[in-house]
Amino acid sequence: MVIAVLGTVPVLSGLLGIVGGPGALPGGEPVNATIDSEYRFINVFWLAAGLLIWWSLRRPEQRADVTRVILAIASLGAVPRLVSVAVTGWPHPVFVGALVLELLVVPLVIWWHVRTFPRRVRDRS
Repeated sequence: MVIAVLGTVPVLSGLLGIVGGPGALPGGEPVNATIDSEYRFINVFWLAAGLLIWWSLRRPEQRADVTRVILAIASLGAVPRLVSVAVTGWPHPVFVGALVLELLVVPLVIWWHVRTFPRRVRDRS
């Protein structure tokens, strides 16, 4: 259930980013055409990540690596957020919450996932 909810976040926010652009963000402001275009483009990857998470739930044991890679990438997203904090300051509180999720919650989910769905050695005979 937790992973399904984690998949919902990028699906919904990816769709919102594609359709609404940067202005739909909490605290968002109008931007130039280049930033708008890039923002909408990047949200396709965010949407795809959520859809892949949902896809992996259909066969969690067989697709565990997919789940973990996507969650790890999402967790690594905290690094550029921290760079942004250092360069431009703290973002809207919604994105501070996202940073906390990426730094704390997602790594805990990965840890749980590894314990729940351990890798099995495949029979090569």
